Parts: sequence; C-alpha cells; structure tokens
Amino acid sequence: MRYDRTVHLDTDFATAAERVRDALATQGFGILTEIDVTATLKAKLDHDMEDYLILGACNPPLAHRALETDRSIGLLLPCNVVVRRDGDRTAVQALDPNTMVALTEIDALRPVAEEATRRLDAALASLTTPGAKS
Repeated sequence: MRYDRTVHLDTDFATAAERVRDALATQGFGILTEIDVTATLKAKLDHDMEDYLILGACNPPLAHRALETDRSIGLLLPCNVVVRRDGDRTAVQALDPNTMVALTEIDALRPVAEEATRRLDAALASLTTPGAKS
C-alpha cells in the first residue's frame, strides 16, 4: 500500500521549501512546526545528510472533524509534509490522508480524508504547474 503523495521539483531546496509553505497556506494549512532534520542530525550525531525538512502542517477544521470522530486519530493525521533533496531535484511528500481510513477502518473518517486529499493534491499540483501561484 502506498502511503505517500509525492511530487519532484526541479528547483533548489530553499526555493522549494518556501513554495511548499505558500502552497499549503493557500489550501488552508498552517505550519505549526518545522524540523530541520539535517541540522538536528549534524548537531546531535555529527552526521551529514542531504537537506531534509519536516513541516508540521495543520488544517484546523479538518483536524477537528477527524478528532471528533476518533480521539486517537491524531496518531495518523496527515500533518507532516517532507521537503528533501533527492539527487538533483527536491522531493515534496505528504502522507496520503486515505491512510487514516485504511488503517482504522472507520468509514466516518472517509469524508475528512477525501477533503484533505483534495487540498493536499491541489497544493502539490500547484508546485508542478508552470506559472501557477502557490
């Protein structure tokens, strides 16, 4: 089972990260946290790795609807969006919201997953559409 929704961008990491923030905001996702995995692993383990950023994105109305259905669903909310170097391109990845339904088998989560999927797909598509504003 695929659990990710991924696009690749032919742009530098910093530009991609900024475009992702803008694209998510356009779809109603706020960035609550940012984890610079590259810097953390360097500081804590003296390990060098490619640029890797985890954005903690949240759409409060969708999160609220999901949590009203199942309080434990916070474990599976599609909040993390990864921006990382992948060779000479930048990968942008989000958890497929349908994973919430597939793993829990709670049909009441389906409408939330469908709306989250539409919004995440729109954000990702805006990153790959020439001339589109994110």
